Amino acid sequence: MAAAPVTHRRVLKIALPVVLSNATVPLLGAVDTGVVGQMGLAAPIAAVGVGAIMLTAIYWMFGFLRMGTTGLVSQAHGAGQTGEVAALLTRALLIAGGAGMAIILLQMPIFSVAFWVSPATPEVESLARDYMQIRVFSAPAAISIYGLTGWLIAQERTRGMFLIQFWMNGLNIVLDLWFVLGLGWGVTGVAWATFLSEWSAVALGLWLCRDAFAVPAWRDWPRVFDRERLRHMMALNSNILIRSLLLQVVFVSFLLLGARFGDVTLAANQVLLQFLYITSYGMDGFAFAAEALVGQYMGARDGRNLRRAALLTGGWAIVIVLAMALLFAVFGGMIIDIMTTSDAVRSEARIYLIYMVLAPLAGVAAWMFDGIFIGATGGRDMRNMMVVSFGIYLVALVALLPMFGNHGLWMALLISFIARGVTLALRYPGLERRAGIR
Repeated sequence: MAAAPVTHRRVLKIALPVVLSNATVPLLGAVDTGVVGQMGLAAPIAAVGVGAIMLTAIYWMFGFLRMGTTGLVSQAHGAGQTGEVAALLTRALLIAGGAGMAIILLQMPIFSVAFWVSPATPEVESLARDYMQIRVFSAPAAISIYGLTGWLIAQERTRGMFLIQFWMNGLNIVLDLWFVLGLGWGVTGVAWATFLSEWSAVALGLWLCRDAFAVPAWRDWPRVFDRERLRHMMALNSNILIRSLLLQVVFVSFLLLGARFGDVTLAANQVLLQFLYITSYGMDGFAFAAEALVGQYMGARDGRNLRRAALLTGGWAIVIVLAMALLFAVFGGMIIDIMTTSDAVRSEARIYLIYMVLAPLAGVAAWMFDGIFIGATGGRDMRNMMVVSFGIYLVALVALLPMFGNHGLWMALLISFIARGVTLALRYPGLERRAGIR
């Protein structure tokens, strides 16, 4: 049984540090671009952008480690299994270290495939390779951060997550300014800044998780490598990975299909997608709160409080999306003008702004049920319902794209959000039954 009751204060205590943590992410991207922009050349800006996107996409494939760790640790925490909580951190770090080393060893073929998929000019590719060949050596650190933050979120220690993110991005910004503007290292300066900040963030994360290493079970190797526990962890993570890959295919196909309507429409879609990212930054806090609380009460087999956790986090999420929808309806045009100076793109983006007003409302159930099912380690349901939702998205594309063009593309994307929310909602009663509600 989790010690504390589910209250609004408890939900906000988990959620707000996550929202603040997310706010540092776009700032870092702006500084990375800004410092190389001072060189007065286009190629360095493009190289940093291409290199960062490629490495982020590679590391993102291991994002399941954050979600899977949160679900498993929150349940072990709720069940009072202190030893398993510590052992799970060790398992996550071993997986992260192994994955990071594999990426380092296979970097040449990985980079070759990446540039084959997304070709660049010889100058940009050369600079991007210089950037990536430095940054790739922090792959174990970048992936370990997923496991460390997942472990902290599961125990409602999101202030620790905020400290890791704030330290990592803050140090990165300071080193960017020093290495690029002060020492004149150019693109490699940005790479070294990220390399050092990621490894220092892992050191800070390990210190914040030091109580795990006070429990002997963290190095109880028979427990850590227990076949059944490893099988369960890998099954959960593989299901989350499949779900996440399909979700990524939805967004990639959205961008690729948008290109058929011309550069202006493609640029407008890119601008409007930033509205979705803004929404997700606000929603993440309450989805993470759902992960931690639902997981703990699932572990404690306390179905009543599990339901209350789902209702309270969901209630706050609805408040946030209503505020977002109102914000976009009133100030959407102004936000578009800030994001681009092109009059053509501004006009085009305004045509489709209504979908950004609707997107938070269409997506709230999907975001929150993702958090609930992650906490409940319902990876199979997440995978299966994503497959169904992906199929609905494809049908919507076939039906709407020929008739409505880019409007149909946006409609299909919003329909995929609704489908994810509805299909997971249909599976939710099974979670309550697992937690003891009949």
